[in-house]
Amino acid sequence: MNGARALWERVPAPAVDLVLVVAAAVDLRLNLWDDTRLGVALATLGCAALAFRRRFPLGVFLLTLPIALTQPVAVAPLAALFTLAERSRNRPLLAVCVALTALANSTPWPLAGLTEVGRTMTLITFVYCLATAAAPVLIAQLLQTHRVLARRLVEIEEAREHERALHAQAVLARERAQLAREMHDVVSHQVGLIAVRAGALQVATKDADAKEAAHTIRSLSVTTLDELRTMVTLLRASGGHTTELTPQPTLADLRKLVESSGTQAELTGELPPTVGTPAQRAVYRTVQEALTNTRKHAPGATACVELWQDDGDVGVTVTNTPPTRPSLSLPGSQQGLVGLRERAEILHGNLEAGPTAEGGYRVRLRIPLSAD
Repeated sequence: MNGARALWERVPAPAVDLVLVVAAAVDLRLNLWDDTRLGVALATLGCAALAFRRRFPLGVFLLTLPIALTQPVAVAPLAALFTLAERSRNRPLLAVCVALTALANSTPWPLAGLTEVGRTMTLITFVYCLATAAAPVLIAQLLQTHRVLARRLVEIEEAREHERALHAQAVLARERAQLAREMHDVVSHQVGLIAVRAGALQVATKDADAKEAAHTIRSLSVTTLDELRTMVTLLRASGGHTTELTPQPTLADLRKLVESSGTQAELTGELPPTVGTPAQRAVYRTVQEALTNTRKHAPGATACVELWQDDGDVGVTVTNTPPTRPSLSLPGSQQGLVGLRERAEILHGNLEAGPTAEGGYRVRLRIPLSAD
């Protein structure tokens, strides 16, 4: 039933109106009773008016009453009555229209024939016509109620979906707040201790290399603390208000990153100034991750950071030599390179990473110059 109704609703309204006008004309032609010029004119006007029943339902209904009075037809007046009932919720008006339709259909025409038919037969005919006229009104009201209920159900479903979204946001906010507390209480505390110890070592030691290493550790710890505080602020915001991010790194920050990486590294090459901001961040994060992995997994190795441009692509290649000292067992999430690949794919580029023939490791990022 729903499929048939959906198919019917896809039929263009003008086509439905044309079919209805033709059906009313055929009904009139087969049951023509008053063939006078006035009767034919009123019948033609009532049938043609059905084409405008959607815009002027009450007016069209009134134009079909003369047909119901002068001709024994049913299509035109019942169709007009159905359209009026489908578009109106004025019950008293509809009751009057039903009574007028039944009265017009049951009254003999010409009126002089009323005495020939008899009052009893006229009354019986009126009752039958009243039931016939009430049928399309009841069906139209049922369809109208069905449409109202369907809209209400859609509104209820949208409200439930909105409520589910709000609940999910509330759960996410609690999780983010909990994560923010953990980061602040655990990670920030430990990184702060590292910074304090590194500062104390920098002051106490007399060895130049140890002093430089302590200075690097302290600088990195302070930078990490700043980034952690920003992340905690973002997590606690929970999406309720816009929180400004700290200035994002660009190519201008690469040299400082390489120099403070704790690894002997060299930066070569350059990229055009037209490289977009997202691409600059991708290059920076790739170099940052590659140098971090070199420091963690290849102690004593040297690294080369090469910026390059190839036709319509730009990129960076970070290559490190084999380690000269045994590496320490450090915890890792194994998600660094995965995140870099995802970042490259978002910019329609790619990331390649793998060991070199000499025993080192190479990370190569390629991004279209037009990426933004």
